[in-house]
Amino acid sequence: MYWTVERMGNLFCCVQVDQSTVAIKERFGKFDGVLEPGCHCLPWVVGSRLSGQLSLRLQQLDVRCETKTKDNVFVNVVASIQYCALADKARDAFYKLSNTRTQIQSYVFDVIRATVPKLNLDDAFEQKNEIAKAVEDELEKAMSAYGYEIVQTLIVDIEPDKHVKRAMNEINAAARLRVAANEKAEAEKILQIKRAEGEAEAKYLAGLGIARQRQAIVDGLRDSVLDFSENEIGAASKSSAVFIPHGPGAVRDVASQIRDGLLQASTHTSN
Repeated sequence: MYWTVERMGNLFCCVQVDQSTVAIKERFGKFDGVLEPGCHCLPWVVGSRLSGQLSLRLQQLDVRCETKTKDNVFVNVVASIQYCALADKARDAFYKLSNTRTQIQSYVFDVIRATVPKLNLDDAFEQKNEIAKAVEDELEKAMSAYGYEIVQTLIVDIEPDKHVKRAMNEINAAARLRVAANEKAEAEKILQIKRAEGEAEAKYLAGLGIARQRQAIVDGLRDSVLDFSENEIGAASKSSAVFIPHGPGAVRDVASQIRDGLLQASTHTSN
């Protein structure tokens, strides 16, 4: 676009500057002004010419820097730098730097390699914003003198060496397996406790039922014996002895045995 515009300027003494762009005008090889977007007259016959154009658009540069952390882990830090040239400092941006991207990359390397070695690997991941802020402050201070503004700096990735990454993944996997095993053991323990409590409660309820049954039988026997008067029992010529066996299994037969004994005694008396 620049050479086309310059050829047109040579023929018609006019140039066009695109939007978001400024042009640098020179006269006899000396800076003569900055041309804003639009159409401008450039009389080449008096030594005026268009030296070049400078984009004012936001640009991005991704920088990958290899460095070492405080705990001796090699990492690749990827920084994303967003910058743009300042219209009011277009002269400095055009003339002072021959390669803007290389200059920014050098400053990024310098700051990252001075900051990350002070941090352990885990701290480097946690303090990405602090690293980005340090890079941005240094770039802003350095690049403003060249007519550039640092809009934003991001640390988009911190990638350890592949062997370190594999080891970290194995450590994390082992830790997760230990946690899972502990949780499983704790769950089984709780199930066993609950099962034992249930069995104990069932046994208690069963024993309570037997005790109540026995008490009911004893109460029934007492009531049956009280139904007979002392005279009826003393008038019997032959008494019938009732033997009450002792034991849990024989208690339920006590009532029937006493009843049979009393009936036999009544029968003998009548005879």
